[in-house]
Amino acid sequence: MALPKKKSRIINIDNTQYRWLVGPNDGYNAFVAEKENVKGQKIEVYFDTDINDYWVEFPNVEGLNLKIVKPKDAELIIRQALEDGWTPEKKGSPIVFDLKNDKIIKREKSR
Repeated sequence: MALPKKKSRIINIDNTQYRWLVGPNDGYNAFVAEKENVKGQKIEVYFDTDINDYWVEFPNVEGLNLKIVKPKDAELIIRQALEDGWTPEKKGSPIVFDLKNDKIIKREKSR
């Protein structure tokens, strides 16, 4: 199933369009991307963030990890995934990564 157009964004990398979004997933946040207009393999990148706890802890937010994914981060993640074997035209299960210190690490089992 394609990513929803209403909640996702388009990014153009080397004249190729990708659609991406970020959302909560079982205590983590997940970045998901796919090649635009292709029913192929997606990437899922999981990362820790306290962004959902922000309002609970406000104004004591100094120790919180307030990681958000910006378009430049999306580009870096997609480029790294392509280098690490993501083939967005190929059908199949998503390729899953963890994001640690702005680097993606391929995961053997999905969450």
